[in-house]
Amino acid sequence: MMMVELTSVPGAALPVGELAAHLRLARGFSDDGSQDGQLESCLRAASSAIEARIGKALFERRFALTLVAWHDPEAHVLPLAPVSRIDSVKVITRAGAETLVDPGLYALRHDRHRPVLAATGTALPTPSQGGTIEVEFTAGYAAEWTGIPADLRQAVLILAGEFWGQDLAADTGMPFSVSVLLEPHRPMRLRGAAQ
Repeated sequence: MMMVELTSVPGAALPVGELAAHLRLARGFSDDGSQDGQLESCLRAASSAIEARIGKALFERRFALTLVAWHDPEAHVLPLAPVSRIDSVKVITRAGAETLVDPGLYALRHDRHRPVLAATGTALPTPSQGGTIEVEFTAGYAAEWTGIPADLRQAVLILAGEFWGQDLAADTGMPFSVSVLLEPHRPMRLRGAAQ
């Protein structure tokens, strides 16, 4: 399985001014705009770290998931949430010939933690030997910063602030305050549940 990001978060969507205000209050940071690039880098790093921790995309964007086989021929759990739509499903032969799968053959089952691509018939289409499956989908809470849940926005600002003042040689881990804010967004692990 391999997943790649097809679209990235535009710089204008990142709350550079809000982080500058947060740092000004927390650390006496003076904002003359000259360090906006570094602030943006801290926000991108914090967002990526949080997304990896909770298995969710904060900003809405498109992804491509490449598989050699489905986990289950009737339904495949997508590795990222929240998924708003399935853009396409393709079956690709070993030689690289692509066949677009009819959208009537699958449906998205929305779920806060584990969205599922489900067959509407008996099974999802499978590739020939040596072939792959490519699922393009759109995931994320919102295209704009204000559409992301408030606790996750606060976690991003706190972690970006930590990255701003962090000695890169020191590995301090995830701050406790950020972990507390992320806890409601982490998927529950039930004993015996399939991964």
